Amino acid sequence: MWYVARHKIDVEKGVTMKRIALFALGVFAMFGAAFAQTPDIDTPLLALAPNLRADAGVIKWKPDHTYDTLKPSKNGLVCYDRSGFPLQQPFSLECTDQRNLDRAKQNLEAEALGDKMKSEARLAELEKSGMRVKPAFGSVWYHLMGPSKEMARSHMTIAVPGATQATMGLPENGRGGGVWIMNAGTTTAHLMTPGE
Repeated sequence: MWYVARHKIDVEKGVTMKRIALFALGVFAMFGAAFAQTPDIDTPLLALAPNLRADAGVIKWKPDHTYDTLKPSKNGLVCYDRSGFPLQQPFSLECTDQRNLDRAKQNLEAEALGDKMKSEARLAELEKSGMRVKPAFGSVWYHLMGPSKEMARSHMTIAVPGATQATMGLPENGRGGGVWIMNAGTTTAHLMTPGE
């Protein structure tokens, strides 16, 4: 009788311990999944000057070139990580005016071809047909890119779609050493600064 009672207690303890262990594993798995799925909203913001980061939004591009909003924008700027995307450097961040996201999508779709010449040909085709999305005039494109985060360089351009030397009074090449218009007369026209 004593053996049966003792055995019953041991069995109940074993069942209880198994339940506790399963519960603990479930809790750890739940927290682990939550931590593993927490999106990185800080890294994409590194492309911006520190005073712009707090109010800038963050998105995450999906394989179909739509995106999820990870942090809404309060200042009209939105940032995203393009690290490792086709034709991008291993570390590549971009921020721009949220009105430019349709253009950014076109860029990603063309770059997804995986070949620089094919990508440029696709964008030229869109330009020629009038289907190339124009960026917001005067909007800034901020980039931080390189072979690694530690070796990344910043690059900034200002979109001036359609601008030419005749319309803006700025040269269309950088030989003069000052600000100049690259890709003048196209939707891709943008202001460049020396050294960029």
